[in-house]
Amino acid sequence: MAENWEKPVVLALEGPGKYTTISNTTEASWAMIEDWPLEDSELLTLALDTCAAVIEGRQPTDAARKAFIDAAREAGIPIQE
Repeated sequence: MAENWEKPVVLALEGPGKYTTISNTTEASWAMIEDWPLEDSELLTLALDTCAAVIEGRQPTDAARKAFIDAAREAGIPIQE
């Protein structure tokens, strides 16, 4: 079971005004694989690699959250702060 992030990320993955809450690294990985508007980008690749490292216990949980947010910003996905 994935460890929940201290603060979930709420973002409009499915279009304007349709917000989704991502609570942990596994959810973030699936969102980037299944729902991401970009298929190939530097920060997306970095975020996926970071999520894999977190799941394997090689990086802290907050590293995945930060990388996920960076990739979302690069993709132009609105984030609720």
